[in-house]
Amino acid sequence: MAQSTAAPTPTSTTQTLTPLPLRAIAPWAVFFGVLMLVLLYFVGAEQGATAVVSGEGVHEWVHDARHLLGFPCH
Repeated sequence: MAQSTAAPTPTSTTQTLTPLPLRAIAPWAVFFGVLMLVLLYFVGAEQGATAVVSGEGVHEWVHDARHLLGFPCH
């Protein structure tokens, strides 16, 4: 029995990537920037005179992250 294989024909398809406009990225960048600032506040400064939440709950939840990022807490 004879077997024949067909060689694939090369096709040149070029895709051009269109850049995202700044108006589409800006709201997401602002949202994630504010989210990161809130996270940084809770990890780094949520204890003491500027505490938003009373008690030790937030401190205990972010205790290890505080030490990992180099914030003193003791």
